[in-house]
Amino acid sequence: MNRLDGKVALVAGATRGAGRGIAIELGAGGATVYVTGRTTRTQRSEYNRPETIEETAELVTRAGGKGIAVAVDHLEREQVQALIARIESEQGRLDVLVNDIWGAEHLIEWNVPIWEHSLDGGLRMLRLAVDTHLITSHYALPLLIRSGNGLVVEMTDGTASYNDQNYRLSMFYDLAKMSVIRMAQSLSRELRPHGCTAVALTPGWMRSEIMLEHFGVREDNWRDALEKEPHFVISESPRFVGRAVAALAGDPEVARRNGESVSSGQLAQEYGFRDLDGSQPDAWRYIVEVQEAGKPANADGYR
Repeated sequence: MNRLDGKVALVAGATRGAGRGIAIELGAGGATVYVTGRTTRTQRSEYNRPETIEETAELVTRAGGKGIAVAVDHLEREQVQALIARIESEQGRLDVLVNDIWGAEHLIEWNVPIWEHSLDGGLRMLRLAVDTHLITSHYALPLLIRSGNGLVVEMTDGTASYNDQNYRLSMFYDLAKMSVIRMAQSLSRELRPHGCTAVALTPGWMRSEIMLEHFGVREDNWRDALEKEPHFVISESPRFVGRAVAALAGDPEVARRNGESVSSGQLAQEYGFRDLDGSQPDAWRYIVEVQEAGKPANADGYR
């Protein structure tokens, strides 16, 4: 894949999970990466998780790039505006914007109808998933447009084709993830005249810090979780979707993807990158053809 030396990226929501994996892989390509979030070494967000943006920035630098941690609550307009002003002052450009802000797992009530779901929790989920992306794009895109070939990646869960056919087990979650896909489609129209590109991207079943903790495993022994959930065999590391973003950012013809909804597994096959273990998990095809089809867990032919 093409190198990203000289590129400036903002990964909004890079404290952990996909955001951290994306930031590291952009750094591995040589990019300068601003990583934002609410949890620092001196304060925690409502999420109350131990991962920090400083750790992410250090991992970016260790990978070969330059990581810059900035504490930002992306619901606070003034903080986002100040962030973009800082990037402009320090770098003079922005080439890649990754909207990965989320932080709402603790608010989801699965298989609970809207009239029984916490309204406050559901509306907070939508604010975290949708308003944050809109606010960030509002302030960041004027700087990104100046590059003439900027890339916006809207991170979501599920492709447009999958989500169109499947209810995601919670009204608020369903709306949140579909809204982000629609944002990428809308941005593609608004950015096209400026030579810029917007795509929606989903990881597969990702081995985030929260997911590994849920199963009581680590990245180095994640297969032990198959005793509890055999279909976890199709899972992928956060670095896999990170390599998907790096591939998009390094593609000189990425404009052909404007408005697309794609998965990490799909892009792996098209660009040729692999996960840390050398595999190419194609989670969304597996979910449909194996897991939801009621077949025994078997990733042969899917990774």
